[in-house]
Amino acid sequence: MRLGELERAVMNELWTRPQGARASDLAAALASGPAHTTVLTILERLARKGLVRREREGRAHRYYALRSKDEHVAGLMSEAFADATDRQSALTHFLDSVSPGDVEVLRQILDGSGEDGREQTR
Repeated sequence: MRLGELERAVMNELWTRPQGARASDLAAALASGPAHTTVLTILERLARKGLVRREREGRAHRYYALRSKDEHVAGLMSEAFADATDRQSALTHFLDSVSPGDVEVLRQILDGSGEDGREQTR
């Protein structure tokens, strides 16, 4: 599921904070300086989308990303391929657009020779 600009900024902050964050912490950390209430609205929207969870912490809530950034990106890729009318063509165009290093990592993963299948090469 694609994210809007502010949603992406909030998620990027949450992905760097495995201990979670309060809305006020996120509002202070964002370069665009959104209002606290705006960040709360974005967090509620992200919760409805199933991307974050919240836990009561005193009078406020602490928010946590439910999936890692890599898992989110993989989901976006799966959604994109699911929408393709010709998956082979979509995969071919995708492979034409990635670096040779990424193609090699994909080969290793498919061959089962990559270390746990999660290497990163660029």
